Amino acid sequence: MQLLLIHSDYIEYEVKKSTPVAEKIEESFRTGRLEEALTAFMAVEKADEADVEGIISKAAAEIRNVAGQVKAANIMLYPYAHLSSDLSSPKAAVAVLKGVEAALSGEYNVKRAPFGWYKAFRISCKGHPLSELSRSIVPEGKPAVCGEAVAVEKEEVVSEALKAESTARSYWHILTPDGELHNTEGFDFTGHENLQKFVNYEISKQRAVERAPPHVELMRRLEIADYEPGSDSGNMRYYPKGRLMKSLLENFVLEESYKVGAMEVETPLMYDMEHPTLKKYLDRFPARQYSIESDKRHMFLRFAACFGQFLMNHDMTISYKNLPMRMIEMTRYSFRKEQRGELVGLRRLRAFTMPDMHSLCTDMQQAVEQFDAQYNMCISVLDKVGIKVSDFEVAVRFTRDFYNENKDFITNLARTVNKPVLVEMWDTRFFYFVLKFEFNFVDALAKASALSTVQIDVENADRYDINYVDTDGVAKKPVILHCSPSGAIERCIYGLLEKEAMRAEKGGVPMLPVWLSPTQVRVIPISEKHMGFAKQVADQLQCRVDIDDREDTVGKKVREAAREWIPYIVVVGDKEAETGNINVTIRAESEPEKPKKVEMTAGQLNARVLSEIEGLPYKGLPLAKMLSVRPKFL
Repeated sequence: MQLLLIHSDYIEYEVKKSTPVAEKIEESFRTGRLEEALTAFMAVEKADEADVEGIISKAAAEIRNVAGQVKAANIMLYPYAHLSSDLSSPKAAVAVLKGVEAALSGEYNVKRAPFGWYKAFRISCKGHPLSELSRSIVPEGKPAVCGEAVAVEKEEVVSEALKAESTARSYWHILTPDGELHNTEGFDFTGHENLQKFVNYEISKQRAVERAPPHVELMRRLEIADYEPGSDSGNMRYYPKGRLMKSLLENFVLEESYKVGAMEVETPLMYDMEHPTLKKYLDRFPARQYSIESDKRHMFLRFAACFGQFLMNHDMTISYKNLPMRMIEMTRYSFRKEQRGELVGLRRLRAFTMPDMHSLCTDMQQAVEQFDAQYNMCISVLDKVGIKVSDFEVAVRFTRDFYNENKDFITNLARTVNKPVLVEMWDTRFFYFVLKFEFNFVDALAKASALSTVQIDVENADRYDINYVDTDGVAKKPVILHCSPSGAIERCIYGLLEKEAMRAEKGGVPMLPVWLSPTQVRVIPISEKHMGFAKQVADQLQCRVDIDDREDTVGKKVREAAREWIPYIVVVGDKEAETGNINVTIRAESEPEKPKKVEMTAGQLNARVLSEIEGLPYKGLPLAKMLSVRPKFL
């Protein structure tokens, strides 16, 4: 079941027309209104038919919980098929709706809008952090009570950690660089409006999106990526430009990891779900898995490289002299069965490329030192990608005991970024880590997505029986760090596109970093007779340069280059051919309708571009050099 919960000043509806599956209603049921109400928009799904009573109980409990939080005495139950594309039978849906109504009646003043009717409705949302919440309720797979049983999808395996995450009691604070913990409700967010958006997003847990964020249009227009209708949701196709960008980012993150001593490894894509060690770990990781059958074995597609590396660590001979020891894998791909309503563009995917680094440390002291070093490494990695400290918000999550023992260290995390950070604290450790940070990008729709992260893991050395030989010759268990220096590669592209969309919205000129731009320089000859000189200019540039040789006007070619965010545009004609100098439009220094043009030689342009991409990965042009022979992907 999908739930959308709106705390409303009022909700009212009026029945307009019946559909073929409309339930029979009395005249009094044709209109309804509640004031100061919690409105529960509900979509009953096929999988719910396997456990109708269980779904009723869970839905009622969730609505009851939120009603208590917002102090609502009135509840409107509103069937809303648009929340899901996998709806149950009408019979099952009505049974669930009536069941939830019965379960809540007596405790609350409950009204239910009729099922299967076209209805006009008006609602006024209160607008506080808990006024808009979305929930997905998963059945337990018991026999159906109403109608024919429909098997729950085998692909979705919900871990105990994910269940714990939905019920864990979190204490939310703002930690300022001076070490003070502030309640989120009373904190003055003046000057930190982006942090306020992030706080609202985290506390509300409203992950579903109502409309496509700006990067979806951009990823298509720039021919980076698109949805793949022939695959599962959240699995994308990448065009040559997108593949180039991904490859450059992958190589960059690996190179940065090599600099800190990480060893690159490769592990399998699928594992045995009944493997005793893996089975336990599945229940400690908050993610939904893809599962498949192979030779009568129940397998799952990896959601990270953790277990592959841990199984490798188990078989290794490791000395204290080897620690801290780091291994990294660029997982193309990791798989997580993210919920359908949360899948949009490159923001949240079911198949994604994750750089996954693990560090074995001798003890907690060394783990904390490595955590600090990797925290700073992640800042540096994102900065070179093009996502600055000012572009993301920091979340630090820990147990109360760990905080009390490491207050100065945790405060220093806020000092390092020199701004307030969001803190989530737990009385009890629900997961395998005692400390975790994430750098979260907040997009144009005020939705947050985690990029870099590091976690201190205190469970898995025992679970996988990973040992190292200490100075006294005794085998000991290491403390493990999980680190993704950049977060998912696709999310880096998402972050860059969203950042530039917001820049354009504020009147700036959007562009990608030069080292990631599929075309770095475009040469545009004014006419056919200037083609020879255009080629001479292109031959002097040691970068990704193409030539627009199509039979279009120069104005149109320049406009298209601008729409592609080309960093440097060179138009050559008689004057340039005679003098040898070129006029270059520099995108980074331009304003809307005010292009910045500079006269220089081809050698000077080449030196400028090389200085901007120095020390960063480089690959050649991903498409034909001449635009006239390129295919159109969209």
